[in-house]
Amino acid sequence: MDIGGTKTSAALVGPDGAVGPVVTVPTPAAEGPAAVLAAVAGAVRALGGAPVAVGVGSAGVIDPVRGRVVSATDAMPGWAGTELRSGLEQLLGLPVAVDNDVHAHALGEAWTGAARGARCVLLVAVGTGVGGSLLIDGRVHHGARQVAGHLGHLAVPAATGLPCTCGGTGHVEAVAAGPALHAAYRRAGGSPDVPDLRAVAALAAAGDDRATRVLATGARALGQAIGGLANVLDPDLVLIGGGVAHCGPPWWDPLRAAFAAELLPPLAELPLTACALGPTAAIVGAARLVEAAEPRQVLGERRAPVC
Repeated sequence: MDIGGTKTSAALVGPDGAVGPVVTVPTPAAEGPAAVLAAVAGAVRALGGAPVAVGVGSAGVIDPVRGRVVSATDAMPGWAGTELRSGLEQLLGLPVAVDNDVHAHALGEAWTGAARGARCVLLVAVGTGVGGSLLIDGRVHHGARQVAGHLGHLAVPAATGLPCTCGGTGHVEAVAAGPALHAAYRRAGGSPDVPDLRAVAALAAAGDDRATRVLATGARALGQAIGGLANVLDPDLVLIGGGVAHCGPPWWDPLRAAFAAELLPPLAELPLTACALGPTAAIVGAARLVEAAEPRQVLGERRAPVC
């Protein structure tokens, strides 16, 4: 399961990480947590088959040990405090494992995607916000309060004075996230008829100077932040995912240049690459959560799929 603020996706995943057809339903976030859990359970039932357990990657800060949502944004009212694991176990009668959706994304890439075989992986997800996940020896680093990975709240000079969704100012999310890039295009005098970041990226691809400058400014700020973080963490590789990563060379080229300029000399060859699994990554990683959480014989003997 991959639970987001607007949609929830589910698929059966086999013990080798193979993904079946994906069922996607709207997330009834405005109706409250009970409605969201009911929608999740309905998506699981719609898959059919005979799953042995359910893995969930969810928006919000998730405590994977207690199985609850620690905090969440206003996109999902009342989601904070939801007993995600126990609520779904009661509805479905199956074991449930839960974690944050970006952490699940990273686990998916490490299992069957671009990070297979890597010991230390930094994943950066750039979409509505800027999130991240650090895997060490195949395990998520959650931090003392489950908030590790919020790299969108690193300070960068390009964001000085810009308000961030967290209530602070000057953070990279305020200049590099999708909504921030679209807003920057408007502030730069771009046409109000350009509806979203996808349209801004299309203009940049066609050679529009204003759109190109906006994408480059956000990408350079993000590259600087990621490069500095890489100097601290020394990962095997850095993966980039999320909707903004589809903005093409006008975004990727300045991102790579700023990232490389920030690295210490021993890290000069550190790979910065796109994620490989696309929209199913968090679903695959959620299944990996189950495999790690449940007794090996449950998956090993039955060889049945998990959600």
